[in-house]
Amino acid sequence: MTDDEVAPPEIDITKPSVARVYNFMIGGKDHYTVDRAVAEAIVEVEPNAPTEARAHRAFLGRVVRYMVSEAGIRQFIDVGSGIPTAENTHEIAQLIDPAARVVYVDNDPVVIVHAKALIGETNTTHIIKGDARKPAAIFDDPLVRNFIDFSQPVGMLLLSILHHVADDEDPGAIARAFRNAVAPGSYLALSHFCNPGAANPKESEIAVESERLFTQNFGTGRWRTTEEITAFFGDFRLVSPGLVPLALWRPDKPREGEMPGFFHRFVGGIAVKE
Repeated sequence: MTDDEVAPPEIDITKPSVARVYNFMIGGKDHYTVDRAVAEAIVEVEPNAPTEARAHRAFLGRVVRYMVSEAGIRQFIDVGSGIPTAENTHEIAQLIDPAARVVYVDNDPVVIVHAKALIGETNTTHIIKGDARKPAAIFDDPLVRNFIDFSQPVGMLLLSILHHVADDEDPGAIARAFRNAVAPGSYLALSHFCNPGAANPKESEIAVESERLFTQNFGTGRWRTTEEITAFFGDFRLVSPGLVPLALWRPDKPREGEMPGFFHRFVGGIAVKE
């Protein structure tokens, strides 16, 4: 931290924040010296981390556009939404349909402060403080109950969130609670750090070291197998092409998917409740 860095009293800028490190990786402006130091340490282990972060942002855009344009979704709950930057969920959805409704949920006070300052709240966009580990509290929030019609399909975004839930916190039960809360026709989008295991030993080694680094700095971070990640979709039907490296999920450019192997350490997909 430098002497000229200031922040609202509820934000601790002496400790790194996952949201601010990600913001730095994708070229945002809402981060501090401590966050940049951690980001640099991550890049030493995983030189392509900024590229992966940008690929994740692009994945968000494609997922939301698919849900609105092809699946007809008009209401979203974005859990663990992170610090707002360019092309946020509400901007993508409302560019297609201005009436699309979005609730952002995050438990990080850093995110809440920035989101309310940068996005604000309108008739179609709201922000609440909530913890992904407590799905019932999110769905029981009066604002959510009044804003989201749970008798109609919902676009549920759990992007880059479950890998911050430890095994002993039962991420499977958390994912199941989110799936159970929404009506048939709803979609679940999910992205997750991935350890390819024996299929790619070199990539697996990097995943293990990345997990160590995240746990050391943030206290969270799990690189799970594709089988473990797929299980989070439960009985929802995966939409083609399934759970794949982020750049391979319906790329905008014909050859965009021809990317190096490092993308296999960050995967995503969406599934529908039938």
